[in-house]
Amino acid sequence: MIKTHQLVKVFRTDEVETTALNKVNLTVEQGEFVAIMGPSGCGKSTLLNILGLLDNPTDGQYFFDGHEVSGYRERQRTLLRKGNIGFVFQSFNLIDELNVYENIELPLLYLRISPSERKRKIHEVMERMKITHRRKHFPQQLSGGQQQRVAIARAVVTRPGLILADEPTGNLDSANGEEVMNLLTELNNEGTTIIMVTHSPSDADKAHRIIHLFDGHVVTENIKQLL
Repeated sequence: MIKTHQLVKVFRTDEVETTALNKVNLTVEQGEFVAIMGPSGCGKSTLLNILGLLDNPTDGQYFFDGHEVSGYRERQRTLLRKGNIGFVFQSFNLIDELNVYENIELPLLYLRISPSERKRKIHEVMERMKITHRRKHFPQQLSGGQQQRVAIARAVVTRPGLILADEPTGNLDSANGEEVMNLLTELNNEGTTIIMVTHSPSDADKAHRIIHLFDGHVVTENIKQLL
C-alpha cells in the first residue's frame, strides 16, 4: 500500500537548513498496524505528513497504492486524500463552530455524497462510536475522550483504507486512551491500515510492527509475533 525509497525532507530558512528525514525506506502493507516511535524532533510527524499527502518530500520516492506521488501538486494530493486517508490528531482538530454531527459530515460534503446517504453514514458511525446522544453538542461541550471519538468518527465515515494517527491518546487520561486504542485496533481488525505516531510503549504494543526513528533515520524495526 505504501512504499518510500530514500525519502528526504529538508526544511530551509535564510540561515538554517534542517534535515528532518534522511533517506527513509519504509514499506507498509494493506491491513498492517504500524507504530512509529522516537524522541521529539526525530522526524515522526514530518514522515506522517508526507505519508498523508499533506506535504511533499525534498527528495526520494513515495509510492501510494502503486502510484509514485512524491511530485504531486497540492490539488493532486488533495484529490488523492479524499476518501482514501483518514486523520486522527492529538489535538482532535474539530471545528468549534460545528456540532458533532456537522464535524463528522465534513468529509462527506467534500466527496459530494447525497444528503440521504450522508445521514445514513453519519448515524451509523455515531452509533459505533457511542456518541449519538451528543450529536448536537459542540466540541467545547465534550470531554477529551468524547472529542477524540468524534475525530475518529470523522476519520472513518468515508471508510478510508488508511488511517494516520498522530499521538491519538496524547491528550487523554489512561481510561479514555485505552478506549481510543481499542477503537483503532477494532478498525484494523476489520482491514483498515493504520500508521500511528506515538511516545507510548503501551499504545505501540497494539501494533503489528514498531519502527524507531532517530535523527531522521529508521534505526530499528520490531515485528510483533501475532498468535
